[in-house]
Amino acid sequence: MSFFSQFTSPKKLRDRGIMGMNKRNHSYIGRYNDRSRFPLVDDKLKTKFIAQQAGATVPDLIGVIESQATVKHIHHMVKNWPGFVIKPAQGSGGKGILVIVKHKDGIYVKPSGAEINQQDVERHITNTLAGLFSLGGKNDVAMVENLIQFDNVFDGFSYEGVPDVRVIVFKGYPVMAMMRCSTAASDGKANLHQGAVGVGIDIASGKAIRAVQFNLPVERHPDTDRLLSELEVPEWNKLLVLAASAWEMTGLGYIGTDMVLDKEKGPMVLELNARPGLAIQIANGTGLLPRLRHIEAMGVTAHTPTPEERVAYCAHQFGAKPEF
Repeated sequence: MSFFSQFTSPKKLRDRGIMGMNKRNHSYIGRYNDRSRFPLVDDKLKTKFIAQQAGATVPDLIGVIESQATVKHIHHMVKNWPGFVIKPAQGSGGKGILVIVKHKDGIYVKPSGAEINQQDVERHITNTLAGLFSLGGKNDVAMVENLIQFDNVFDGFSYEGVPDVRVIVFKGYPVMAMMRCSTAASDGKANLHQGAVGVGIDIASGKAIRAVQFNLPVERHPDTDRLLSELEVPEWNKLLVLAASAWEMTGLGYIGTDMVLDKEKGPMVLELNARPGLAIQIANGTGLLPRLRHIEAMGVTAHTPTPEERVAYCAHQFGAKPEF
């Protein structure tokens, strides 16, 4: 039985504090996100630059391909990089992301072990430039980034892909979090709609609360059989502080921050999203509205709390007990 199927009417959903799309768009995105700031997060290149300016760690940028005439440069660009990722700067929902874990003599290997050739890589970039994967189908550029070396602590929690942490940040306060763990069904991408596992994460401790796949509760990863209740994110406080600082970085009041934990560099900013989805409520088994309204009721104080202070407040206010 899915989480939402327990509640058969809009009133019951409201009573549980579940936020719907219309409420999100009107009361939070529309009210707290200045549209003039959207380009800072809709364009991943701009996001990377503002994050770096704010002192945040981000994946290394190998290069950018901006025109069809330079598509073939990709092979020279990555020759000294064992693995890399090609992504559209203005893509959404994980579309158009090509992950290569190793390559040699013009043969490129994907996380699944599938091999593609130089022409396949060039075709993918051509499609990216044409806007095939981009918001609104606009012409785009292809970003080439270094492969993230995810921490060994996540072995078995993700399948052929890097798990990421989505944190909803409201007025600088991290109010809810989940880890998205890729599966065979999601083709190694951390996309819940494609079949990734969403694991609700306790804001106070970084430990798993509950987990879902296709909106249904699960106890183990479907491909590795790893017990999801054992998931605990290291350097959790540092990761949350980085997420909370996205408010200062962007000026956006309601934002989804996507973070990853690199084995060597620790927590880093992967992407920011001005229109974050609502599946995080299913992963956590609770609604966003009570937490958002709590932050709204605090009003404006003479002293603007630091990201560290905001994280500490949310850990105290919104800490949860595991459901496993």
